[in-house]
Amino acid sequence: MSTLQVCLRMPKCRGIEIEECSISQLQDYLSKAAFTSRELVQCYLERIKLVNPRVKAVIETNPDVLDIADKLDEERKNNHVRSCLHGIPFIVKDNIATKDKMQTTAGCAALIGTEVPSDARIVTLLREAGAVLLGKANLSEFASMRASYYAEGYSSRGGQNRNPYNLARHPGGSSSGSASSVASNMCAFSIGTETDGSIMFPADRNSVVGIKPTVGLTSTAGLIPESPSMDTVGSFGRSVEDATIILDVIRERQTTSGTHKDSSISSPTYDFSEPYTSWLSKKDALKGARFGLPWKRVWESASKRAEKELEYNSLMDLVKKMEQVGAQIVKVDFPSAEEILAPGGWDWSFGDGKTNSILSEFAVVRTEFYHSLRSYLKGLAKNENEIYSLEDVVAYNLQHTTREGGVPETHPAWPTGQDNFDKCLESKDWPEDVHLKALEYIRRKSREEGIDAALIFEGNNLDGLLVPLQADGGVACSLAAKAGYPMITVPVGTNSEGVPFGMGIIQTSWKEHLLVKYGSAIEDIVGSRSLPQFLNLEADNYPYIGSRPETVSML
Repeated sequence: MSTLQVCLRMPKCRGIEIEECSISQLQDYLSKAAFTSRELVQCYLERIKLVNPRVKAVIETNPDVLDIADKLDEERKNNHVRSCLHGIPFIVKDNIATKDKMQTTAGCAALIGTEVPSDARIVTLLREAGAVLLGKANLSEFASMRASYYAEGYSSRGGQNRNPYNLARHPGGSSSGSASSVASNMCAFSIGTETDGSIMFPADRNSVVGIKPTVGLTSTAGLIPESPSMDTVGSFGRSVEDATIILDVIRERQTTSGTHKDSSISSPTYDFSEPYTSWLSKKDALKGARFGLPWKRVWESASKRAEKELEYNSLMDLVKKMEQVGAQIVKVDFPSAEEILAPGGWDWSFGDGKTNSILSEFAVVRTEFYHSLRSYLKGLAKNENEIYSLEDVVAYNLQHTTREGGVPETHPAWPTGQDNFDKCLESKDWPEDVHLKALEYIRRKSREEGIDAALIFEGNNLDGLLVPLQADGGVACSLAAKAGYPMITVPVGTNSEGVPFGMGIIQTSWKEHLLVKYGSAIEDIVGSRSLPQFLNLEADNYPYIGSRPETVSML
């Protein structure tokens, strides 16, 4: 063990090594009085104090967390244990409302001082289950909505969140802090949100399991919105089991197409009385299972990217191991691939076979973000800075551009300023039929002519679609987001820079149980995830993503 690893070693909890402990293991220790919830919280707070100054995954800790832990310890003494999460510390992304002494700001300084009317529904469910809210996670400000070229994982409140495996590389966004806090053992589990890739990419790049549920399975009430047609709330854990335990708690027991009236996802057929944890399995569950490898624009693209050769080969080796234990894996295609998946990688403005299309995901998101943000801001219980609209946010950033980067090239985290916000303002008065036409298009191309079509092979349904998360440029993940369909990612390895990557599985709506079944089976083949190495610990760069405009000179 290196000197650095010794310095960053996880503190023991009353003499017990808790690094990488699962939720079940922690609960077992608590039930045997090996340590109390207060002591467990104190250990995680010490870990945050040790690691967070460099990783910056946690934007703030809960000032009431020890009092909460004490109350739950007292309940346990009186033989009242609420659930398997009783006394277990967790973190939520800073765009999820908490009615307490912590802020809810989406990382934006303009929203400091606002007060939410109530806890988000997700937070309520976790509190009722006895989980201990430890703090708020950093994120790419406004869930990566601000700019087209920016430092991933940066927010004006939290600073630059870094990847604990290699601090010079970005952690994935926008739920960056949710993933990196779990990866670096600052909490037992965390909650993130996704519109497109914001759970999947951070999970993949931090070697943790992320589950993005079907839109409507989890409530988005109390979430600072981005696009209600696509927004969803999901879980991060260090194993499929942990992520699934959380999904069982936060899912709605009775859901229609839930959080958006125009979701158009058919009503669920899954028996919600059956816990998802009952589907956890081992590698023998793969015997007889059938999976598709979407080739055009996905695996084909991954195979041609020289810089992704190691990832591609590692994932193909995993495919072979799955076949060796009895899985059948075949090449398939998304019929709409060339119309909706950009050849160069993730591009939410791509649609109808071209970039900057009016029939694109971004055409939907930019419209919905403007109007849904206004509704959220008007519903706040307190709003000290009088931020009631996107126009107000933009004006605040311009007024404080040295800190907030409202003007291009005035802050290194945002070389293009807030150009995506500007585009949202440009489209705020678009006729409703423009928005609805784009929404109908991306849903049809991603569902009936995309994922649902690819899941049928030789007249029978496949058990899932296996996809890379990074080696294909992120296009497969984006298709699941457009559809509002569920996805899971399971850690597989690390690349030449020490940054993790994994295997994703996509299914159609309400098939989370199959993701759990086969995700845990794949995990059994791969084995335990790798631990963070904290390479380039002193890194102070801004890890940019997006297409750098030719006019931008600041780096």
